[in-house]
Amino acid sequence: MRTIQFREAICEAMSEEMRRDEAVYLMGEEVAEYNGAYKASKGMLDEFGPKRVIDTPIAELGFAGIAVGSAMNGCRPIVEFMTFNFSLVGIDQVINNAAKMRQMSAGQFPMPMVFRGPTASAGQLAATHSQAFENWFANTPGLKVVVPSTPYDAKGLLKSAIRDNDPVIFMESEQMYGDKGEVPEGEYTIPLGVADIKREGSDVTVVSFGKIIKEALIAAEELAKEGISVEVIDLRTVRPMDYDAIINSVKKTNRLVVLEEAWPFASVASEITYMVQERAFDYLDAPVQRITTADTPAPYSPTLLKEWLPNSNDVIKAVKKVMYK
Repeated sequence: MRTIQFREAICEAMSEEMRRDEAVYLMGEEVAEYNGAYKASKGMLDEFGPKRVIDTPIAELGFAGIAVGSAMNGCRPIVEFMTFNFSLVGIDQVINNAAKMRQMSAGQFPMPMVFRGPTASAGQLAATHSQAFENWFANTPGLKVVVPSTPYDAKGLLKSAIRDNDPVIFMESEQMYGDKGEVPEGEYTIPLGVADIKREGSDVTVVSFGKIIKEALIAAEELAKEGISVEVIDLRTVRPMDYDAIINSVKKTNRLVVLEEAWPFASVASEITYMVQERAFDYLDAPVQRITTADTPAPYSPTLLKEWLPNSNDVIKAVKKVMYK
């Protein structure tokens, strides 16, 4: 397989689906003339023209609403938010219209649309530009939430998201657009709602998703040197969540650590912890440990930011804690 960047995988997924279906189009700030703020739509304006690759004003509420209306009329829009921090300006359209339209119309209006863009922190961008809202959107019935961690997963999941007849929140990371990975030349998709075991193990299960999963994999490598076998599960899709993959792993390892780049209260980790205690309580040999960001807005100071974000050392400590070492 060839090796390409994460941004190229995103671009390929969108371009292939636009060639496949004329109802698919892309809109957002700087997606056309500038080739995308992160160059994830490079060359698409030249190929598809300004009617299908559309630059918008800085008005998320407005263009999110246009996308909702067009989806009700047979289009399949892809809306790029320059960052999901800016999606809050248009969240009324996402939560109150896109997520609810199928039910409110008694099924007359499917909502085939994707809202995509970067999530969580990306270095020193401070409190209002470093937020992870996966749990916010996943809390909403009617939305699907996808957070890929590799170029391969990003392309396959985005193609499935574009083809889905429900609204999908597709969350990436500014710090992953330059990541490289193997991606097949040919056509492939990855079904939504299916987790992936990124590393098999027998002693402890670590569940994570998005770019922070890299810290889990680093920790697993270090712990292997001490004879501790860590199984790392990448959720890939936060909603619908692959509970069975988590439960089956916990039944094998009897210990669970959840790593998430978000605030602790009502987090994705909290949901996983509840489901595991409900469905696999008797298999647990230790209380579940969760690792999240600190329960404060993201700091700007590099020293404080380092403390605020979870890292591989945090994972190592949590794994040893559930193993009573």
